[in-house]
Amino acid sequence: MKRIHKSMAIALVGGLSLVTSCQNFLDVPPQGQQTPTDFFSSNPDAATTLVNAVYAKMLDWNFHSFSWNGVTSMTSDDAEKGSSPGDTGTDKDQLDNLTFTPSSLSFNEVWVGQYEGVARANQALTNLPNLTIGDTLKNRLVGEASFLRAYFYFNLVRCFGGVPLITTVADPTNPTDIEQGRVRATREQVYALIERDLQTAVTNLPEKTQYGTADLGRASKGAAKALLAKVSMYQKKWNVVQQLTDEIIASGQYSLLPNYGEIWRESSENGPESVFEIQGKGTTPNRGVQGYFESQGARGDGGWGWGFNVPTEDLEKAYSVGDTRKDGTIIRRGTTLWDGQVVSANAENPRYNFKAYISRTRESYNGDNWETNKNIRVLRYAEVLLMNAEAANELGQSAKALTSLNLVRARARGGATGVVPNVTTTAQAALRTAIWNERRLELAFEHDRWFDLVRQGRAAEVLRAQGKNFVVGKHELFPIPQNQIQLSGGALTQNPGY
Repeated sequence: MKRIHKSMAIALVGGLSLVTSCQNFLDVPPQGQQTPTDFFSSNPDAATTLVNAVYAKMLDWNFHSFSWNGVTSMTSDDAEKGSSPGDTGTDKDQLDNLTFTPSSLSFNEVWVGQYEGVARANQALTNLPNLTIGDTLKNRLVGEASFLRAYFYFNLVRCFGGVPLITTVADPTNPTDIEQGRVRATREQVYALIERDLQTAVTNLPEKTQYGTADLGRASKGAAKALLAKVSMYQKKWNVVQQLTDEIIASGQYSLLPNYGEIWRESSENGPESVFEIQGKGTTPNRGVQGYFESQGARGDGGWGWGFNVPTEDLEKAYSVGDTRKDGTIIRRGTTLWDGQVVSANAENPRYNFKAYISRTRESYNGDNWETNKNIRVLRYAEVLLMNAEAANELGQSAKALTSLNLVRARARGGATGVVPNVTTTAQAALRTAIWNERRLELAFEHDRWFDLVRQGRAAEVLRAQGKNFVVGKHELFPIPQNQIQLSGGALTQNPGY
């Protein structure tokens, strides 16, 4: 779907602003009026435009690029800062070493980016019911905006725990609205909102194959079920995880792409394995994800980027002989890539993230390293299978768990024999460990490893073994950004240990 941003109308979108000053804390016109009234009456595409603007937020630098990579990948055992030793990326060395503080820039960027997305979703959800459009389109757009708001809050709750819940277009003249943006809800309240939004999305959205070509890539019923399953997995609601993933598997909407390494190529975007992707199109008026390709590209002699967020030696060694996912995940110094690109033997770092690579000769590269035609895979069918396996194992159904797990491993063999053998253990603890390890190998650099280690309760054990001083009772959550505490007048409370 490279075209859903055709009328993004970013200038229309105000909303919550926790960026610069108290005066901009609620950056909307008075009386909660987000846009001129005549826009809705004069623009027949107003409804779609509102929701397209929510999608468009995910392309911004502060949403899913440099800081998000730092917070979700460089903190883990899968990645390290990379780049040159003296280039800290402002605070990426702190994230890599777990020496970050509430003043570290990346946390504030993630916070602001996600809440800007929430504000856009709130504007859409507030205005859509009042627009004169067909019920089918209206319900679908409500489902899309609800899905996206749930995704934004899921990112926030995993990072920070309980956060302010903003669910309406805020009125800066209303003290209640102002207070709502300054006080943290509980973790449980945030998850409850996420679940309600995703139930709305499941009810209102069509299946992936019911979208036309021009709309391919929009949130679908399968995407909403998959995200709700993942949200439920983090809360150990295993019956819900199993039911939802069973429904996705039975839907026939998805399948594993045979060649793992091709998943991240342009030719595979929104393909059979794709459940949800952030759509990148590096041409006006459609934009690419700002800095995603360039910040992670090979650095130095013959390189094409800054060299940040690089695979660790520990991750490389975790793949067994013959596992095609290693070559599909890691670019090595001194090798030639699938499109003929030579990675110099003098490149600054020994490894780079292959999942962020775009071919400048074999794909529709537009000459702009900053905003490329690179989609970011958020949910894939392989993860649906692994969630299904984990739920089945936790419910004592080892045979069912093995079926889903070994489908993922079979693809990793790449058609070879005698490598990446099927898992056969039916002991719950051993099978649990096997599924967790499979998630690491399958989903490396897809922003899950840190959160997985925390939810599994083994972050301290795993990360300390890699020289990272994970502090139990502190590092399970990231710090509330100091900027936000100051903007709230001290009303936002800090997480333990910071």
